[in-house]
Amino acid sequence: MDDLNSLRIFVQVVEDGSLSATARRAHTAVSSIARQVKALEDSLGARLLNKTTRRQSLTEAGRVFYERAKIILDDFDRAKRDVSSFQDTVKGVLRVYLRTSAATSVIVPALPKFLEQNPQVTLDVTLGDERIDLIAQGMDVAVFLGHLDDSSMVARRLSPSRRVVCGSPAYFKSHGTPRTPADLSKHNCLIYKADRYSEQWRFTKGTEKINVPVAGNLHTSSAATLMAAALSGLGVMVVQQWMAAAAIKEGKLTAVLPGYDVSPTDYDTALYAVYPHSRGLSPKSRAFVDFLVGLFKKQG
Repeated sequence: MDDLNSLRIFVQVVEDGSLSATARRAHTAVSSIARQVKALEDSLGARLLNKTTRRQSLTEAGRVFYERAKIILDDFDRAKRDVSSFQDTVKGVLRVYLRTSAATSVIVPALPKFLEQNPQVTLDVTLGDERIDLIAQGMDVAVFLGHLDDSSMVARRLSPSRRVVCGSPAYFKSHGTPRTPADLSKHNCLIYKADRYSEQWRFTKGTEKINVPVAGNLHTSSAATLMAAALSGLGVMVVQQWMAAAAIKEGKLTAVLPGYDVSPTDYDTALYAVYPHSRGLSPKSRAFVDFLVGLFKKQG
Protein backbone atom coordinates (compact mmCIF):
# COMPACT_ATOMS: atom_id res chain seq x y z
CA MET A 1 0.00 0.00 0.00
CA ASP A 2 3.01 2.35 0.44
CA ASP A 3 3.54 2.26 -3.32
CA LEU A 4 -0.10 3.12 -3.93
CA ASN A 5 0.15 5.98 -1.44
CA SER A 6 3.21 7.32 -3.26
CA LEU A 7 1.32 7.14 -6.56
CA ARG A 8 -1.59 9.06 -5.06
CA ILE A 9 0.64 11.80 -3.74
CA PHE A 10 2.49 12.15 -7.05
CA VAL A 11 -0.77 12.27 -9.06
CA GLN A 12 -2.23 14.80 -6.63
CA VAL A 13 0.88 17.01 -6.89
CA VAL A 14 0.61 16.98 -10.68
CA GLU A 15 -3.11 17.82 -10.61
CA ASP A 16 -2.75 20.47 -7.89
CA GLY A 17 0.09 22.13 -9.75
CA SER A 18 2.48 22.40 -6.82
CA LEU A 19 3.85 20.62 -3.77
CA SER A 20 2.50 23.34 -1.49
CA ALA A 21 -1.06 23.01 -2.81
CA THR A 22 -1.01 19.28 -2.13
CA ALA A 23 0.50 19.88 1.33
CA ARG A 24 -2.34 22.29 2.17
CA ARG A 25 -4.93 19.76 0.95
CA ALA A 26 -3.34 17.04 3.12
CA HIS A 27 -2.80 19.36 6.10
CA THR A 28 0.86 18.47 6.22
CA ALA A 29 4.23 20.12 5.64
CA VAL A 30 5.53 20.80 2.13
CA SER A 31 8.77 19.03 3.09
CA SER A 32 6.82 15.83 3.81
CA ILE A 33 5.25 15.84 0.35
CA ALA A 34 8.60 16.67 -1.26
CA ARG A 35 10.28 13.75 0.53
CA GLN A 36 7.67 11.29 -0.71
CA VAL A 37 7.94 12.49 -4.30
CA LYS A 38 11.75 12.31 -4.07
CA ALA A 39 11.53 8.75 -2.64
CA LEU A 40 9.31 7.74 -5.55
CA GLU A 41 11.78 9.21 -8.06
CA ASP A 42 14.66 7.39 -6.34
CA SER A 43 12.82 4.06 -6.44
CA LEU A 44 12.12 4.53 -10.15
CA GLY A 45 15.57 5.85 -10.96
CA ALA A 46 14.08 8.74 -12.94
CA ARG A 47 13.18 12.39 -12.36
CA LEU A 48 9.45 12.93 -12.65
CA LEU A 49 9.10 16.66 -11.95
CA ASN A 50 11.04 19.73 -13.02
CA LYS A 51 10.72 22.16 -10.12
CA THR A 52 11.65 25.85 -9.86
CA THR A 53 10.74 28.41 -7.23
CA ARG A 54 7.78 29.58 -9.32
CA ARG A 55 6.54 26.57 -11.25
CA GLN A 56 6.75 22.84 -11.77
CA SER A 57 6.35 20.69 -14.86
CA LEU A 58 6.45 17.03 -15.77
CA THR A 59 9.54 15.52 -17.33
CA GLU A 60 9.00 13.19 -20.29
CA ALA A 61 9.32 10.21 -17.94
CA GLY A 62 7.00 11.94 -15.49
CA ARG A 63 4.33 12.40 -18.14
CA VAL A 64 4.38 8.70 -19.06
CA PHE A 65 4.37 7.67 -15.39
CA TYR A 66 1.52 10.05 -14.54
CA GLU A 67 -0.73 8.57 -17.25
CA ARG A 68 -0.02 5.01 -16.11
CA ALA A 69 -0.39 5.90 -12.42
CA LYS A 70 -3.84 7.42 -13.10
CA ILE A 71 -5.00 4.18 -14.72
CA ILE A 72 -3.63 2.06 -11.86
CA LEU A 73 -5.31 4.22 -9.20
CA ASP A 74 -8.61 4.36 -11.08
CA ASP A 75 -8.62 0.56 -11.47
CA PHE A 76 -7.73 0.04 -7.81
CA ASP A 77 -10.44 2.43 -6.59
CA ARG A 78 -13.00 0.80 -8.87
CA ALA A 79 -12.01 -2.65 -7.59
CA LYS A 80 -12.42 -1.48 -3.97
CA ARG A 81 -15.86 -0.08 -4.73
CA ASP A 82 -16.90 -3.27 -6.50
CA VAL A 83 -15.71 -5.50 -3.66
CA SER A 84 -17.36 -3.32 -1.02
CA SER A 85 -20.67 -3.36 -2.85
CA PHE A 86 -20.60 -7.12 -3.32
CA GLN A 87 -19.85 -8.18 0.24
CA ASP A 88 -23.47 -8.72 1.17
CA THR A 89 -25.40 -8.33 -2.08
CA VAL A 90 -25.91 -10.79 -4.91
CA LYS A 91 -25.63 -8.51 -7.93
CA GLY A 92 -23.60 -7.68 -11.01
CA VAL A 93 -22.55 -9.51 -14.17
CA LEU A 94 -21.88 -13.23 -13.67
CA ARG A 95 -19.85 -14.84 -16.44
CA VAL A 96 -20.39 -18.59 -16.68
CA TYR A 97 -19.07 -21.27 -19.03
CA LEU A 98 -21.33 -24.31 -19.31
CA ARG A 99 -20.85 -27.72 -20.87
CA THR A 100 -23.26 -27.76 -23.81
CA SER A 101 -25.16 -30.95 -22.94
CA ALA A 102 -25.71 -29.95 -19.32
CA ALA A 103 -26.69 -26.43 -20.34
CA THR A 104 -29.24 -27.32 -22.98
CA SER A 105 -30.88 -30.22 -21.14
CA VAL A 106 -30.91 -28.99 -17.54
CA ILE A 107 -29.36 -25.60 -16.74
CA VAL A 108 -30.65 -23.16 -19.38
CA PRO A 109 -34.33 -24.12 -18.93
CA ALA A 110 -33.94 -23.35 -15.21
CA LEU A 111 -32.15 -19.99 -15.58
CA PRO A 112 -35.37 -17.90 -15.43
CA LYS A 113 -35.86 -19.25 -11.89
CA PHE A 114 -32.32 -18.26 -10.88
CA LEU A 115 -32.76 -14.75 -12.32
CA GLU A 116 -36.13 -14.42 -10.63
CA GLN A 117 -34.47 -15.26 -7.30
CA ASN A 118 -31.54 -12.90 -8.01
CA PRO A 119 -32.98 -9.92 -9.92
CA GLN A 120 -29.80 -7.82 -9.62
CA VAL A 121 -27.67 -10.41 -11.45
CA THR A 122 -27.00 -10.30 -15.19
CA LEU A 123 -25.86 -13.62 -16.68
CA ASP A 124 -23.25 -13.78 -19.45
CA VAL A 125 -23.42 -17.41 -20.63
CA THR A 126 -21.00 -19.23 -22.93
CA LEU A 127 -21.50 -22.85 -24.01
CA GLY A 128 -18.76 -25.27 -25.01
CA ASP A 129 -17.26 -28.71 -24.41
CA GLU A 130 -13.58 -27.76 -24.05
CA ARG A 131 -11.92 -27.12 -20.70
CA ILE A 132 -10.96 -23.49 -21.01
CA ASP A 133 -8.70 -21.39 -18.76
CA LEU A 134 -11.28 -19.66 -16.55
CA ILE A 135 -8.93 -16.93 -15.33
CA ALA A 136 -7.63 -16.08 -18.80
CA GLN A 137 -11.18 -16.02 -20.16
CA GLY A 138 -12.52 -13.98 -17.23
CA MET A 139 -15.10 -16.59 -16.20
CA ASP A 140 -16.55 -16.69 -12.69
CA VAL A 141 -17.98 -20.24 -12.73
CA ALA A 142 -17.85 -23.17 -15.15
CA VAL A 143 -19.52 -26.56 -15.43
CA PHE A 144 -17.07 -29.26 -16.57
CA LEU A 145 -17.39 -32.99 -17.11
CA GLY A 146 -14.87 -35.25 -15.39
CA HIS A 147 -12.39 -34.98 -12.53
CA LEU A 148 -10.28 -31.82 -12.39
CA ASP A 149 -6.52 -32.14 -11.78
CA ASP A 150 -5.84 -28.45 -11.26
CA SER A 151 -4.98 -27.11 -7.81
CA SER A 152 -5.78 -23.54 -8.89
CA MET A 153 -9.45 -24.53 -9.29
CA VAL A 154 -12.10 -25.56 -6.80
CA ALA A 155 -14.54 -28.24 -8.03
CA ARG A 156 -17.89 -29.07 -6.47
CA ARG A 157 -19.56 -32.22 -7.73
CA LEU A 158 -23.05 -31.71 -9.15
CA SER A 159 -23.90 -35.26 -10.18
CA PRO A 160 -22.58 -38.80 -9.88
CA SER A 161 -21.17 -40.53 -12.92
CA ARG A 162 -24.33 -42.58 -13.51
CA ARG A 163 -25.82 -43.47 -16.88
CA VAL A 164 -28.98 -45.14 -18.09
CA VAL A 165 -29.88 -47.14 -21.20
CA CYS A 166 -33.00 -45.67 -22.77
CA GLY A 167 -35.06 -45.17 -25.91
CA SER A 168 -38.48 -43.89 -26.86
CA PRO A 169 -41.65 -45.88 -26.05
CA ALA A 170 -42.39 -45.98 -29.80
CA TYR A 171 -39.01 -47.58 -30.54
CA PHE A 172 -39.46 -50.29 -27.92
CA LYS A 173 -43.02 -50.96 -29.11
CA SER A 174 -41.67 -51.65 -32.62
CA HIS A 175 -38.45 -53.47 -31.72
CA GLY A 176 -39.10 -55.02 -28.33
CA THR A 177 -37.57 -54.18 -24.97
CA PRO A 178 -34.10 -55.54 -24.12
CA ARG A 179 -34.22 -57.69 -20.97
CA THR A 180 -30.49 -58.41 -20.71
CA PRO A 181 -27.41 -56.54 -21.96
CA ALA A 182 -26.86 -59.27 -24.59
CA ASP A 183 -30.23 -58.37 -26.15
CA LEU A 184 -28.71 -55.08 -27.34
CA SER A 185 -27.04 -56.94 -30.21
CA LYS A 186 -30.51 -57.03 -31.83
CA HIS A 187 -31.05 -53.28 -31.44
CA ASN A 188 -30.03 -50.11 -33.24
CA CYS A 189 -27.62 -48.61 -30.69
CA LEU A 190 -26.90 -44.87 -30.96
CA ILE A 191 -23.21 -44.40 -30.27
CA TYR A 192 -21.52 -41.42 -28.65
CA LYS A 193 -18.18 -40.79 -30.33
CA ALA A 194 -15.40 -39.15 -28.28
CA ASP A 195 -11.94 -39.79 -26.86
CA ARG A 196 -11.89 -42.74 -24.44
CA TYR A 197 -15.38 -43.84 -25.52
CA SER A 198 -15.77 -47.17 -27.29
CA GLU A 199 -18.35 -49.16 -29.23
CA GLN A 200 -18.55 -51.54 -26.30
CA TRP A 201 -20.95 -50.85 -23.48
CA ARG A 202 -19.75 -52.16 -20.11
CA PHE A 203 -22.37 -53.50 -17.71
CA THR A 204 -21.95 -54.48 -14.08
CA LYS A 205 -24.43 -56.07 -11.70
CA GLY A 206 -23.01 -57.07 -8.35
CA THR A 207 -19.88 -59.08 -9.18
CA GLU A 208 -21.07 -59.78 -12.73
CA LYS A 209 -19.31 -57.85 -15.53
CA ILE A 210 -20.49 -57.93 -19.14
CA ASN A 211 -18.96 -56.16 -22.13
CA VAL A 212 -21.40 -55.82 -25.02
CA PRO A 213 -20.23 -54.82 -28.54
CA VAL A 214 -22.86 -52.46 -29.96
CA ALA A 215 -23.64 -51.20 -33.46
CA GLY A 216 -26.04 -48.76 -35.03
CA ASN A 217 -26.62 -46.31 -37.86
CA LEU A 218 -25.81 -43.13 -35.91
CA HIS A 219 -22.44 -42.18 -34.44
CA THR A 220 -22.11 -38.64 -33.05
CA SER A 221 -19.90 -36.48 -30.86
CA SER A 222 -22.91 -34.35 -29.93
CA ALA A 223 -24.90 -35.33 -26.85
CA ALA A 224 -27.76 -33.12 -28.05
CA THR A 225 -27.89 -35.03 -31.36
CA LEU A 226 -27.86 -38.35 -29.50
CA MET A 227 -30.73 -37.20 -27.33
CA ALA A 228 -32.78 -35.90 -30.27
CA ALA A 229 -32.28 -39.15 -32.17
CA ALA A 230 -33.44 -41.26 -29.23
CA LEU A 231 -36.48 -39.04 -28.68
CA SER A 232 -37.40 -39.40 -32.36
CA GLY A 233 -37.45 -43.21 -32.02
CA LEU A 234 -34.27 -43.99 -33.95
CA GLY A 235 -32.71 -46.34 -31.40
CA VAL A 236 -31.27 -47.03 -27.95
CA MET A 237 -28.67 -44.85 -26.25
CA VAL A 238 -26.54 -44.71 -23.12
CA VAL A 239 -26.75 -41.26 -21.57
CA GLN A 240 -26.08 -39.45 -18.32
CA GLN A 241 -29.06 -39.90 -15.99
CA TRP A 242 -29.37 -36.15 -15.39
CA MET A 243 -29.65 -35.55 -19.11
CA ALA A 244 -32.53 -37.99 -19.60
CA ALA A 245 -34.30 -37.50 -16.25
CA ALA A 246 -36.89 -34.96 -17.45
CA ALA A 247 -37.73 -36.91 -20.62
CA ILE A 248 -38.09 -40.15 -18.64
CA LYS A 249 -40.35 -38.44 -16.12
CA GLU A 250 -42.50 -37.03 -18.93
CA GLY A 251 -42.76 -40.45 -20.61
CA LYS A 252 -40.84 -39.37 -23.72
CA LEU A 253 -38.05 -41.88 -22.97
CA THR A 254 -38.09 -45.25 -21.22
CA ALA A 255 -35.13 -46.50 -19.20
CA VAL A 256 -34.37 -50.22 -19.60
CA LEU A 257 -32.11 -52.83 -18.02
CA PRO A 258 -32.75 -51.75 -14.42
CA GLY A 259 -30.32 -53.10 -11.89
CA TYR A 260 -27.35 -52.79 -14.26
CA ASP A 261 -24.71 -50.06 -14.10
CA VAL A 262 -23.60 -49.13 -17.61
CA SER A 263 -20.80 -47.10 -19.12
CA PRO A 264 -19.17 -46.78 -22.57
CA THR A 265 -15.96 -45.46 -20.95
CA ASP A 266 -13.84 -45.76 -17.81
CA TYR A 267 -13.45 -41.96 -17.78
CA ASP A 268 -14.88 -40.05 -14.81
CA THR A 269 -17.99 -38.37 -16.18
CA ALA A 270 -19.39 -36.81 -13.06
CA LEU A 271 -20.40 -33.19 -13.53
CA TYR A 272 -18.63 -30.45 -11.56
CA ALA A 273 -19.15 -26.76 -10.86
CA VAL A 274 -15.70 -25.17 -11.02
CA TYR A 275 -14.32 -21.77 -10.02
CA PRO A 276 -10.85 -20.24 -9.55
CA HIS A 277 -9.37 -20.93 -6.12
CA SER A 278 -7.64 -17.53 -6.01
CA ARG A 279 -10.90 -15.64 -6.34
CA GLY A 280 -12.92 -17.54 -3.79
CA LEU A 281 -16.67 -17.30 -4.21
CA SER A 282 -18.32 -13.91 -4.54
CA PRO A 283 -21.95 -13.77 -3.36
CA LYS A 284 -23.19 -13.96 -6.98
CA SER A 285 -20.96 -16.97 -7.77
CA ARG A 286 -21.94 -18.74 -4.55
CA ALA A 287 -25.62 -18.19 -5.33
CA PHE A 288 -25.15 -19.72 -8.79
CA VAL A 289 -23.16 -22.73 -7.57
CA ASP A 290 -25.73 -23.40 -4.83
CA PHE A 291 -28.45 -23.10 -7.46
CA LEU A 292 -26.69 -25.68 -9.66
CA VAL A 293 -26.27 -28.11 -6.75
CA GLY A 294 -29.99 -27.91 -5.96
CA LEU A 295 -30.93 -28.20 -9.62
CA PHE A 296 -28.99 -31.41 -10.24
CA LYS A 297 -30.14 -32.89 -6.95
CA LYS A 298 -33.64 -32.82 -8.42
CA GLN A 299 -32.44 -34.83 -11.42
CA GLY A 300 -31.80 -37.80 -9.16
